[in-house]
Amino acid sequence: HIESSMLVPSEFARLAVIHGTVATVSDPHEIANVMGIAGVNYMIENGNLVPFHFNFGAPSCVPATIFETAGATLNAHDVEQLLERKEIKYLSEMMNYPGVISGDVEVMKKIASAQKVNKPIDGHAPGLTGEDAIMYISAGAPAGTTVITTDHECFTYEEGLFKIQHGMKVLIREGSAAKNFVALIELLNEYPDMIMFCSDDKHPNDLVRGHINQLVKRALLHQIDFWKVIRAATLNPVLHYQLDCGLLREGDSADFIVVDDLTQLNVLQTYVKGILVAENGSSFIEKVKTHTINNFNCNEKKPADFRIFSRQQDVTQADTATLKRETSIKVIETHDGQLITKTYLHPLSRLINSKQELNADVENDVLKITVVNRYSDAMPAVAFIKNIGLKKGAIASCVGHDSHNIIAAGVSDEMICKAVNAIINARGGLAAVSENDQLILPLPVAGIMTNADAYEVAAAYEEIDDFAKKLGSKLAAPFMTLSFMALLVIPQLKLSDKGLFDGSKFEFTPLVA
Repeated sequence: HIESSMLVPSEFARLAVIHGTVATVSDPHEIANVMGIAGVNYMIENGNLVPFHFNFGAPSCVPATIFETAGATLNAHDVEQLLERKEIKYLSEMMNYPGVISGDVEVMKKIASAQKVNKPIDGHAPGLTGEDAIMYISAGAPAGTTVITTDHECFTYEEGLFKIQHGMKVLIREGSAAKNFVALIELLNEYPDMIMFCSDDKHPNDLVRGHINQLVKRALLHQIDFWKVIRAATLNPVLHYQLDCGLLREGDSADFIVVDDLTQLNVLQTYVKGILVAENGSSFIEKVKTHTINNFNCNEKKPADFRIFSRQQDVTQADTATLKRETSIKVIETHDGQLITKTYLHPLSRLINSKQELNADVENDVLKITVVNRYSDAMPAVAFIKNIGLKKGAIASCVGHDSHNIIAAGVSDEMICKAVNAIINARGGLAAVSENDQLILPLPVAGIMTNADAYEVAAAYEEIDDFAKKLGSKLAAPFMTLSFMALLVIPQLKLSDKGLFDGSKFEFTPLVA
């Protein structure tokens, strides 16, 4: 997802080429959830302004689920029209695996549209194995048929092996938040034609440091055969997605890199379409002028909007003493480097005050989390989260997968409100606040990207990331982790603008255990 870099495609390319990247296979799913087809067109048009191969897919799940508010809808007819375009190379990750398994009519029409034009279908089924996975992979065809052909969400060796054995190619992901390289890399030794590398979601400061070249180097350090590694980074994606970028055959586009040697593999030069676009860490792709588009329609909130009272959220009207003694609250338990969350049960007695208000338990790292509808005025959804680590203040972001509502976590209603309003006033961005300070990184393009200079954005992100860590967060990428807490299609406990959601059962769940 180009959008996760917070950079428009032309600026993303300026950074990516210094690391030897000549092409991407990119799902414009994030901007499509905000802007619809207009967002997809924006990505294609902006990408065409620079010497780089952007290969976009047709987003398959807009909105991602019916359990959240998104800014747009792409129905089966819209997806069919996109797939007929030469710029669209594949059907993007089919996240609605329950819909595939149950044979949902709209889902199956989208899959059929990709098959009709012979374009591959990307998968998204974290943790799914066994009979359900086989039904998902075959997508209505006879068992043993591979219709959905990839998955980048595998997080254990056993899961990756199962999916390869049933015909799927596995994309080994190493992004800013989700890191699955160590668990999966041995699969490359055993199945070199079934593996590709993937960054998935990479923030701008991480993109300055490296891209797919980082996975290549790490694979070599794991003593994986050189040609197997190169195959995963080059040949496999070009063949699988039928890309136009060059394999240096006669008549191909002249896309190649020059490296120091085949052990260190440091990139000295990058050529795209025969043009020298980067050399010795400097990008020669010039910044281009581009416009902004957005979809942001909510007003400022008040601290009272984030209050939770014990009589709400299915807490009974029993006396306070009984509540304190017997009740536990479901808390989203996040873990650094993983998108998967768990349900942590926290005693209500540590959250409730004399007014029967539920507040953060900072001492035990149980903070309040909220998701605020950005597309219209509505009351925020509020729950609790563990392992964000803030000791003061709050952080907020309008990068909240997949619908990109405002998501925030903090130590108090006042701090959460301050951070949320900073995002609302900027009409999109990242914010970190304390009692006396406030940092904001504006994202004027759909509320999730900026057309500012890539290096300046990377520096600004580094600053706000550092501020979040000074507020107490121990996470490697606090904002990236926060952004996935509204991603309902990744189990287990998440929060949408409509309420607390159990991703294992694919249904809303009460706050009280």
